[in-house]
Amino acid sequence: MNIREALIQEHSKVQMLKIVAYIGDDKKKFTELITLMLTDEYRVAQRAAYPVSYCVEKYPELINPWFSKMIKKMGDKTAHDAIRRNALRILEDIDIPEKYCGKLFEISNNYLHDIKEPIAVRAFSISVMGNIAKKYPDLKNEVKHNAESLLHCGIPALESRSRKVLKQLKNL
Repeated sequence: MNIREALIQEHSKVQMLKIVAYIGDDKKKFTELITLMLTDEYRVAQRAAYPVSYCVEKYPELINPWFSKMIKKMGDKTAHDAIRRNALRILEDIDIPEKYCGKLFEISNNYLHDIKEPIAVRAFSISVMGNIAKKYPDLKNEVKHNAESLLHCGIPALESRSRKVLKQLKNL
């Protein structure tokens, strides 16, 4: 399968699942896919982000060599929203290496407070911040304050995520 052509050919869940099945836990194939996500080719990067998140969900170890480049791409405001959204979706469910926690917390905090960011990006951001606070309890109060401020914002996704994060932090 030519991954790039498959991404261009069709943008659907069925196509995404075909790509994910083709990649499996193959590091070389995953490298090809994530390289497409990190490219400056807007449409290809957007479409590659979707299967990347599903590949990492199935095989979390695939993302390990890519943390630095993915976080750098997340900070690029010209990148498609899908890249930020799917990168944050990946990062909310995996153990983030300590050396990336500070930068990622900063990026997530900026997204959370940017009302121009899509709701999904903001919601994933508070979750990532909550997970980082598990490792660094000094950040707990800051995350708690952010989550509490969203509890009655009128945006169901942010309110729901905030309740989940507050529940997590309560158990620390």
